[in-house]
Amino acid sequence: MDPAIRRQTIADLLHRTAKRYPAKTGLVCGGTRWTFAEFDAVVDRVAAGLSRLGVGHASRVAVLARNSHAFAAMRFALARLGAVLVPINFMLKAEEVAYILKHAGAQMLATDTGLANTARAAAAMDTDVKQFVWLPSEEASQPVAGMTSFEDLAATQAPAPDTPQLGSFDLAQIVYTSGTESSPKGAMLTHDAVLWQYASCAVDANIAHGDVMLHALPLYHCAQLDVFLGPAIYVGATSIVTAKPTPDNLLPLIAKHGITSFFAPPTVWISLLRSPLFDTTDLGTLRKGYYGASIMPVEVLKELARRLPDVGFWNLYGQTEIAPLATMLGPQDQLRKPGSCGRAVLNVETRVVDEGMRDVKPGEVGEIVHRSPHLMLGYFHDDERTKAAFEGGWFHSGDLATLDEEGFITVVDRKKDMIKSGGENVASREVEEMIYRLPQVSEVAVIGVPDPKWVEAVAAVIVVKAGQSLTEQEVIDHCNKHMAVFKAPKRVVFAEALPKNPSGKLLKRELRERYGRLP
Repeated sequence: MDPAIRRQTIADLLHRTAKRYPAKTGLVCGGTRWTFAEFDAVVDRVAAGLSRLGVGHASRVAVLARNSHAFAAMRFALARLGAVLVPINFMLKAEEVAYILKHAGAQMLATDTGLANTARAAAAMDTDVKQFVWLPSEEASQPVAGMTSFEDLAATQAPAPDTPQLGSFDLAQIVYTSGTESSPKGAMLTHDAVLWQYASCAVDANIAHGDVMLHALPLYHCAQLDVFLGPAIYVGATSIVTAKPTPDNLLPLIAKHGITSFFAPPTVWISLLRSPLFDTTDLGTLRKGYYGASIMPVEVLKELARRLPDVGFWNLYGQTEIAPLATMLGPQDQLRKPGSCGRAVLNVETRVVDEGMRDVKPGEVGEIVHRSPHLMLGYFHDDERTKAAFEGGWFHSGDLATLDEEGFITVVDRKKDMIKSGGENVASREVEEMIYRLPQVSEVAVIGVPDPKWVEAVAAVIVVKAGQSLTEQEVIDHCNKHMAVFKAPKRVVFAEALPKNPSGKLLKRELRERYGRLP
C-alpha cells in the first residue's frame, strides 16, 4: 500500500480543510483576506517557490518575523516540503539570534522589514544562512533589497512539489526554549507530536468550526502557533492575525470582526481591563477567553467574570517540550479552583512525584512529570540534557506543584528558577552571566518578584566588589544593550552578601521572601 494513503502531517490539515470549506474565510491579516481555498493555493505556490530555492525534506528554515499572513503561509509551506521550521523570538538581540541559527544549522532565514537589520547582523555571525526571504507585514511595507520576496514566491507558476513521505518521527519544527541554562535548548517536535496536541486543544479547549479567533500573541511562540492557529485551521475556524497585542488595536478588532475567541497572558488581559476603550467597545460576540504562561490573579479573574459575564475562561498550562499543552482548567472551575492549572488534557498523562518518582499525597509538593504523544523527541544536538529530561521514563517539567483531593494541580515554584515575565521565559542564570560581565560585580542572583504589570518581574540582587561602585541604571543599561529587553532586570538591589546554606548553595527562596515586595 502507498504510505501516502494514510499520511497525516501538518501540511495535510490545511489542504483537507480547504476541501471541506473552500469558500469560508480562513485567514485575515490587515488588508489580506483568504478563503481556505485561497490560503491553500498560496501555500502550494510558496512551497513551489521555496523548492526552487533548494528547500526540501529536513531543510531547516528560520523565521524571525512579527505576526502576518505570510508567517502563517510559510509555516504550512515548509511542512508541505517536509522542511523544519525554526521560529525565533523577535525580541532577541542579534548575537542571541545568531546562536540559534548556528545551533539549528539553518540555511535560510525569513524576516520582515522591521527585523531585517537584526536578521542580517545575526546571519553574518558565522552562521550557515545563505538565503533570505522577505515577509510582508500586517500593514503595507516595502520589500528589502537583496531578499527573495514572499510575493514572488506566492506568484510561482510551477506545480506544487509532492509532499515527501513523512514518518511519525520526522521533524516539523525545532523550537528554542530558554530553559535554565545559559544556552537555549532546541525542542525537536515531530508532525505527529504537534497533531496529537491539536486534538487535545480542539477537545479540551473547545476550539470549534464556528469560532472567529483573534491571534495577537507572537506566532514564534508555540502557544499561539500550535494551541490556537494550528487547531483553528484544523477544525476550519476563521483566524484574524495581528502583530500588535495592545488594547488600542485589540479591542477595535474584536468589535470589527465579531471575535468569539481570544488568547492572551494575564498581562494583556489586565491591559484590556484598564483601557478606557474597554467599556465603550462592543465585545458582545466574545465567548471564549484563554490565558496561560502565568497564573491569573484571583481578583483579576473576578473582575473579568464581572465585566465579561458571557465569556468562559480557560487556563492552559504546558511548555515547549510538550508542544505545548499539558493541562487545562476550564470555565466551570476558574473561581472554584483559583490558581490551579487544572488536570491533564486528552492525550497527556500527568503525575506529581517526589525525587524517588513516587506520587505525592494531596497537599505535598512534588515535580510535575508527563507521558504523552505530544512530547518532543529530545533536545537538538544535546543528548545529555535530553537524557536528564526523560529520566525514569517520564518527561520532567521542572515545575514544582501540589495536587488536591480532586486531582487538580497547582504550580507552586519552578524547580530550576525559571522566571516568566509578561508571558516570556527568562532563565535566571542567563541574566546572571550577563551581569557578571560587569567588572564591578562580585556576586549576583536573579529572581522573579511579583509585579502588577508583568505578573513576575526580573530582579537582580548584586554584591559589589570592595572599593567599586555600581548603580541600578548601569546594570539595566548593560543588560538592555546585550539581551532582549524582556530579560533585563526591572529592579536591581545591592546587598552585602547573598544567603547560602552550609554547603554553599545559594538560597534563592530566601531572596524571594526578602525582596518579593520590592516597590
